[in-house]
Amino acid sequence: MASTDHPGEQAADDPVKLIAVRETPLSVDEVFRAVGDAAAGGTALFVGTVRNHDGGAGVERLGYSSHPAAETEMRRIAEKVVADYPVRALAAVHRVGDLVVGDLAVVVAVSCPHRGEAFEACRKLIDDLKREVPIWKHQTFSDGTEEWVGSQ
Repeated sequence: MASTDHPGEQAADDPVKLIAVRETPLSVDEVFRAVGDAAAGGTALFVGTVRNHDGGAGVERLGYSSHPAAETEMRRIAEKVVADYPVRALAAVHRVGDLVVGDLAVVVAVSCPHRGEAFEACRKLIDDLKREVPIWKHQTFSDGTEEWVGSQ
């Protein structure tokens, strides 16, 4: 598979079209456009948003922080998904910084020849990103308590 010197960039023939960790608001349209492919019969897109509760407690806001290697890890996971599924195009973007309820935290998309493959590949992509990429969530609850998630 072709690669570049920069984790967020790709070569023209690389199915990994977009990988990024950003402090700015995310765009579903950008990610969807990135995975457009005339040979794809199915595109699956997942959007993770900040919800107003967690574990029965009200969430006021949260902040995401990341390790400098987060984009490199995202690319590694993306390349594994491409190796395991018939991916035509793949994109993943995660937000860092302070977010409020309703903000987009992560947007991933995968296009494949068929819908079933696209659903499976997209699920694998988001599940592995959440489990393996060094991005940590600091939640502030309505009662003033705080919690770090993913920092174990």
